[in-house]
Amino acid sequence: MALSTAAAATGQQRRIIVQERRPMSGFQSEIAGDQSTTEPRILVVTPEASFLPEGMGSVSRLVAARTGTLADLSAGLIGALDDLGVDVHVAIPNYRDIFRNRSAQGFGQGPIPRIGPLAAERVHLAQDRAFFYPTKLTPHPGEDAVKIALAFQREVINQIIPEVKPDLVHCHDWMTGLIPAMTRQMGIPCLYTLPNLNTAQVTLSAIEERGIDAASFWQHCYFSRMPAGYEETRNSNPVDMLLSAIFAAHFVNATSPSFLAEVIEGRAPFAGHTIQVELANKARAGCLAAVSHAPDPSFDPSRDGALYRRYRSEDHFITKAFNKLHLQEILGLTPDSKAPLFFWPTRLDSARPGVALMAGVLSSILEKYKSQGLQVVFVADGDGQALMRQIVSDRGAQSRVAVRDFDPKLYRLGYGAADFVLAPVLVEPCGLACRIGQRYGALPVGYDTGGIHDAVTHLAPSAGKGNGFLFRFFDAQGLTWAVDQAMAFFGFGPAARDRQVRRVMTQTVDRDDAYKTAFQYIDLYSRMLRRPLNHLKSSRCVAEETGAQMAAA
Repeated sequence: MALSTAAAATGQQRRIIVQERRPMSGFQSEIAGDQSTTEPRILVVTPEASFLPEGMGSVSRLVAARTGTLADLSAGLIGALDDLGVDVHVAIPNYRDIFRNRSAQGFGQGPIPRIGPLAAERVHLAQDRAFFYPTKLTPHPGEDAVKIALAFQREVINQIIPEVKPDLVHCHDWMTGLIPAMTRQMGIPCLYTLPNLNTAQVTLSAIEERGIDAASFWQHCYFSRMPAGYEETRNSNPVDMLLSAIFAAHFVNATSPSFLAEVIEGRAPFAGHTIQVELANKARAGCLAAVSHAPDPSFDPSRDGALYRRYRSEDHFITKAFNKLHLQEILGLTPDSKAPLFFWPTRLDSARPGVALMAGVLSSILEKYKSQGLQVVFVADGDGQALMRQIVSDRGAQSRVAVRDFDPKLYRLGYGAADFVLAPVLVEPCGLACRIGQRYGALPVGYDTGGIHDAVTHLAPSAGKGNGFLFRFFDAQGLTWAVDQAMAFFGFGPAARDRQVRRVMTQTVDRDDAYKTAFQYIDLYSRMLRRPLNHLKSSRCVAEETGAQMAAA
């Protein structure tokens, strides 16, 4: 099925497409003798999503829960599948207080039901007080996260799957790790997307105490040691959530080819030997893939409503300056459109090596480029905020460095204002932040690993190649060298800099297509179902419909 890289629906365009959404009329199965013409129903199970398409149900406008990249990956895929006419349903926890806060901000109103008539509702909210009251989410697999994960999976297993009756279940993250084992027992194809290496270990007895009948599918779980029997292992042999998902899922995919290769080849830090072995087993069975995710089409500087001034590649050099001044005003930084601005968009968790690395060089970078007025903006949650603020306070650099909680609008404005995106990440399963930065003309400064390796090549201005700055030694000297390279480029004349950034923005749009990503997943679904999804709208049709409707308006 041919794809058009020109398809780039914005949030406004997406709303128009959703209103005109036409479901698939059916398909023919590849299975001999199977004359099924029903539209396959896909249930995406995710603990978080940045947003959901409005046409999916009455609560779509309220749903926004994010700890990091997983939420952006989930939201982008769900939106593209919905645009293309897939019968996609979503199961997500009812983070009641978080969603009510969005309601108070004007995104929607009224009660939040768990599930509605399937003809109208395709967003299914799992119910449990474990996720009713948190006002912020954490990605760490600690005690509270395990409680949320078990409560979420109980609702999906006991309530949502029986009511939705999906043809295929697509799970994300360790917090859905038991569901592939249950679907394998039930004979429902399950795809597991590996967004990170986080996991948790829980005994069968603890799982059952939360209302999940693990005895019915325990043989498909992955345990800390080889179990001798159910009773023997129930209280003393924990289930590993991540490994169970990989072991039991019919198909596994990663979000970066390079990250997947690093794990299988034993080159990824924090990836244990067992994960390496299980993924290698999937590869030998032909049940492993890598799908690079493109940014959601709403990440478009020419239409992004969060920007003070919208822009295209042709006028980015002048217009980004207005966004920079606006961001500086909001954050209390020294107003200077010519100051080099570095943006940190990922979580600030002190346990992450990249946070410690950044903390180790922040003071020296500020001093080294004091005369140029270098500024750094962090828009990210995490306990590492305190460390960064202490460094800023010790240096008296409050006019040059800002540390703020994650905010969706500030996050997007950061990309629209920044010259560079900081990505000193030791393990990177995706590289989405770098791809978004390139789309907004903010060149990545990152460690050459995983998804960053897939998205970024080192800039060679004289050759007109490259789209960022990579360092290959994960230490203070390596990161400082990459910042030096970025600053050397910033010192180029306006015309030379404009020419390179314009090229990067244009090439990124051509390379990263959310609908191309969706069609790769549709291909996986078709292979797993042994049913080709032939009646989807192509991305070219989506773009043409959108253009015609916008012109008519």
